[in-house]
Amino acid sequence: MNQKPNSKRGGFTLVEIMIVVAIIALLASIAVPNFLRSRKRSQATQILQDLRLIDAGIDQYAIENNRAGGSNVAWADVQKYIKTGTRLYNSNARDILGNAFTITSVDSVPKVNSSTYTALSDVAPADFWSPFR
Repeated sequence: MNQKPNSKRGGFTLVEIMIVVAIIALLASIAVPNFLRSRKRSQATQILQDLRLIDAGIDQYAIENNRAGGSNVAWADVQKYIKTGTRLYNSNARDILGNAFTITSVDSVPKVNSSTYTALSDVAPADFWSPFR
């Protein structure tokens, strides 16, 4: 069996591979910052929703226990009005970044922690947090 060596080899050249790698790197450099920004925006939205649920829990607590305006409220009081087993219920009044919510009285809304506000200020402006700032 006398075979001729194949003079034409199939495959990609180094330049072609480098072009594909450059295109993938370009797409990644566009996608990664947008992904990180959307993740931070999602965190801000989750914290805002938690603040709304806490505020609703404070209102329910005040109504059911006949609390007058200005009465102090603790996390244990509010926790009874949050669905059992959820992340917020088990959070010990902390947001997803680990900072504590400010819960004072029946009349005031809970406040976002200043560290959380600072960490998410680039994706959530001041009016985003209203009235929880």
